[in-house]
Amino acid sequence: MPQPGYDAMADLYIETFPSPYATPLERHLVAAFADLVAQDPVPGVVVDIGCGPGQITADLAARGLSVIGVDPSREMLRIARRDAPTVRFVQDDAHLGSTELADVDIAAILARFSLIHVPPSVVPDVLAGWAGRLAPGALVAVAGQTIDSDEITEFDHAVAPAWRWYPDRLSDALSTAGFDELWRTVSRPDTHHRFPAVHLVARRR
Repeated sequence: MPQPGYDAMADLYIETFPSPYATPLERHLVAAFADLVAQDPVPGVVVDIGCGPGQITADLAARGLSVIGVDPSREMLRIARRDAPTVRFVQDDAHLGSTELADVDIAAILARFSLIHVPPSVVPDVLAGWAGRLAPGALVAVAGQTIDSDEITEFDHAVAPAWRWYPDRLSDALSTAGFDELWRTVSRPDTHHRFPAVHLVARRR
């Protein structure tokens, strides 16, 4: 799934968002996910899907995790490789269909504000693909803009088509694919976020 909008705006993006965490809560949620992965390890690497300029990928590596950043944007990956030269990055999307990843054992998946760009009709196939790559006990964490009503709705993202999911809908989609929800948070709109945001962690059954 090419993202030409992110290619065109890569340098502006990193200038606008020099930190990957808009709030302390976001930082703590990623840390909590990393702690879960570390305390009950499944063999393999953590794949950061939609890693963008790679800041969170580098953060996970600094926390001692073996990690690969994945993004469809060539320009975002250029910045990621420049700023985190010791971390591995692969050009791919949420389907994880790259030949570079074909033989990689995946221990966990993080998809923060990236699955939002996958059309809702395609998300079940993406999640099923993740389940097929993950061993029982492996973790996934998904975050994105959410909505208070029981629906999935497209919204006016500045860079690429994007959708907001009602948290229960997202949890149900993960459950259908073979994941059991462990926890979620829903935060309210603030000066950094136009919409509520959900972070949801689930385990491969």
